[in-house]
Amino acid sequence: MSQVIDTPPPTAASAGDDLAALAVRHGLSVSGARPSLPEYVRQLWARRHFITAFATAKLTAQYAQAKLGQVWQVMTPLLNAAVYYFIFGVLLGTKRNVPDYVPFLVTGVFIWTFTQSSIMAGTRAIAGNLGLVRALHFPRAALPISFALQQLQQLLFSMAALVVILLCFGVPVAASWLLAVPALVLQSVFNAGVSMIMARMGAKTPDIAQLMPFILRTWMYVSGVMWSIDKLAKGHHDWPSWVVPVLQANPAAVYIDLMRYSLIDSFHASQLPHHVWAIAVGWALVAGVGGFIYFWKAEETYGRG
Repeated sequence: MSQVIDTPPPTAASAGDDLAALAVRHGLSVSGARPSLPEYVRQLWARRHFITAFATAKLTAQYAQAKLGQVWQVMTPLLNAAVYYFIFGVLLGTKRNVPDYVPFLVTGVFIWTFTQSSIMAGTRAIAGNLGLVRALHFPRAALPISFALQQLQQLLFSMAALVVILLCFGVPVAASWLLAVPALVLQSVFNAGVSMIMARMGAKTPDIAQLMPFILRTWMYVSGVMWSIDKLAKGHHDWPSWVVPVLQANPAAVYIDLMRYSLIDSFHASQLPHHVWAIAVGWALVAGVGGFIYFWKAEETYGRG
């Protein structure tokens, strides 16, 4: 009597392995899979023209319905500065201890607005553009980066008004103004990195966008936008020794004070924290590189669910 040996049917796991091997052999990949980090960077670079065009289009459309149009790009931070001047400079008397208080204040407001607006726009970058994310295939980091670039373009418009204000209040043109360029580059990298962090968090939890204005307002008040951290520290000798270094190392305060040091001759190096440029570079690298990797790790989840 002959025996028939039955071969067991292939299991689901083995069938899946066979299909995976077949896909690899023919150069196929999973749709929507996250690319490697170097490949992701290459994809972003290939779409650099889209990122720039998208940022410019958003900036143009931002005030398209207003009669004054793009004038509001400068008027908005100027009006904010006027309100802060009345409340903090006049009512609270902050201006008595700060030379060139108006240039000091306007510089702080403009630079802070750049960071604030970049982070707020980044928080909604994915959640507010789901139609685009689901319809087209592109590296999603292009969205928070383009929003950060949009805010940089807006700041450059505001800087023209800032230069006029500095000259009107007797601040002379100096070689130190060139230091504003590297300070602005470092702040831009920092802003883009934080925007990507908030974009991932906002994509998963859209309610964060409702909480961010309160967090950013608190951050503004401790960043020396309307007052001098150095002058306040000298008037409060009873503070714990760690308070002033922490306030001065705050990234928003670092970039604001670097810009003040670059543009305002009465703002001296003694008012900056030690190793301020190293701190500025450190914050830019931590936020920029860390934020980019953090965002990339969730690339395949954006627009799903």
